Amino acid sequence: MTTSPGGRRPTIADVAAAASVSRTTVSHALNDIGKVDPRTRERIKKIAAELGYRPNLRAQRLRRGQAKAIALACSMPFAVAGGPSRLGFYMEVAAAAAERALVHDYALVLIPPVQSGSALYSVDIDGAIVVEPEADDAAVAQLRERGLPYVALGRPTAPDDAPYVDLHGARVAELLLDHLRDQGARSPALIVGAGSRHSSVDARAAYEHAAAAHGWPTVVATAPEDGGEQAGYASCAALLAEHPGTDALCVLVDAFAVGAVRALREAGRRIPDDVMVVTRYDGLRARTCEPPLTAVDLGLDRAAADAVELLLARLGARPAAGAAGTDTEEAAPAAGPRLVPRASSLRRPPSADHG
Repeated sequence: MTTSPGGRRPTIADVAAAASVSRTTVSHALNDIGKVDPRTRERIKKIAAELGYRPNLRAQRLRRGQAKAIALACSMPFAVAGGPSRLGFYMEVAAAAAERALVHDYALVLIPPVQSGSALYSVDIDGAIVVEPEADDAAVAQLRERGLPYVALGRPTAPDDAPYVDLHGARVAELLLDHLRDQGARSPALIVGAGSRHSSVDARAAYEHAAAAHGWPTVVATAPEDGGEQAGYASCAALLAEHPGTDALCVLVDAFAVGAVRALREAGRRIPDDVMVVTRYDGLRARTCEPPLTAVDLGLDRAAADAVELLLARLGARPAAGAAGTDTEEAAPAAGPRLVPRASSLRRPPSADHG
């Protein structure tokens, strides 16, 4: 980096002196505002680069009244969103969202699970992405109280005019249930979270429709999200005791699925010979479980990036989305969810097309 006399960091005054223009002209040229001759603008930018000038971001934010930061928030507890390692659904979304935000010179602020208290009141942000909001979501309530714009990753289940990126809850459940049927399931059961997130609501509706269509007994159990793997274990154990003929489990939350595998083992049930197990999120838990769990690639990296673009468009920092608020003008439509068959449910060779 080139420095000005005395070894100090170059300032806007140094750029103005070198370009023989005013500091205002330099500011307008570097920020692409105001009426500056295009040739002069490019000359100033070249001189600034040669001097190693970097703008004072804090000063810029103060002048514009912007934090240049967005938050990622969710009311989903870490027991299901991340687990003890904190590596899971929420962190995969965070990594992709942070990468896309930085492309547009925005920082991503990661908010721990918002249950109550003041998680979103004390951070300086311009807006937020709320991951899979519930009907009475605490994060949404705090953002509304602050008057901050937000978008949802996953369809809101309560009436809400906020844009969202669809995670295709019904299609995901259909993929899992169709797979179980293809593998020979005749009495599959569903285990979902006790809350009102779209993934649970959509999965229950898809399961009930499939049960009616195929003549399955309808067996649905719920588990509290904050119970994590132990809640899945308890829910599965109770379900097996009441419905011993169950031959497959669609356990939507991966943490619950790992607990269900333990309950099946303790009950002397072989996986997948006696009971097949599938889950929704193809994350670390699904891949490292024994046996590895059939799951769904949700395309979270693309969905998280789309959510960032959607929020920035709402903030006026990006062009408005082209269609239904789910895809940016520069991006092609995201691929749909894709089944990833594994040993936990494979009794027969997988069919050629699961997507």
